[in-house]
Amino acid sequence: MDFQAVIDSLPRYAEPLLVTIQVTVASAALALLVAFALGLMTSSKHLVVRTPARVVVEFFRGSSVVVQLFWFAIAMPVILGIQFDYAIAAAIIALALNYGSYSSEVVRSAIASVPKGQLEACTALNFTPIQRMRLVILPQAWPEMIPSLCSFAIMLLKASALVSLISVTDITRMATLIGGQGGGVNQLPHLALILVIYFVLAWLIWNGMRALERKAKRGVGIDAKLPKNRAIDAPAAAAGGGGAA
Repeated sequence: MDFQAVIDSLPRYAEPLLVTIQVTVASAALALLVAFALGLMTSSKHLVVRTPARVVVEFFRGSSVVVQLFWFAIAMPVILGIQFDYAIAAAIIALALNYGSYSSEVVRSAIASVPKGQLEACTALNFTPIQRMRLVILPQAWPEMIPSLCSFAIMLLKASALVSLISVTDITRMATLIGGQGGGVNQLPHLALILVIYFVLAWLIWNGMRALERKAKRGVGIDAKLPKNRAIDAPAAAAGGGGAA
């Protein structure tokens, strides 16, 4: 394998890498908005609010993200006359709707996990629905959402490689273009390079979300770190209880 050729071609990966990061960040931000909107709607007690949201969630979760990409990039301009100026915009919207629909279940379940006593206290204090959601429910539900949202963010990063199917030049497409020169014999080193790049980006997302989770838990008075003596004290206590028996 000619790794020298890969090193020489590194400057050509700068712009595609920026495209991959832009698609991931923009899709994740939009997906978070979609997730909260659909999650709150599916948590509603009103059938007229809950039913349309459930239909949207099941539609995007039940259909292929690849088909959705082609639909937004190719089918919508032909059938509905909706033309995106850039293919990257269609890719961002398609990925955001797909992963936002999946993440909406994380939002819904986290909201449902808030103890009913907290809601009863809000009623006793005469909180409005907005105050109840902003001051009580979301601060407690948010730390529970972060681990699952982290997984979806990493999945979204990996799914960003699919934008190469609609001719968006990301690092995956650049690797196939450069590696495909000369009959494709030099493609393996370039694929190894983007494998490392995706791993580094996923590692950065994971660490960032872990830091966000610790901050969110501290905000509601939860210590995110396990005390060092807890793992020792528990078996010791169990052994002591067994001896007493």
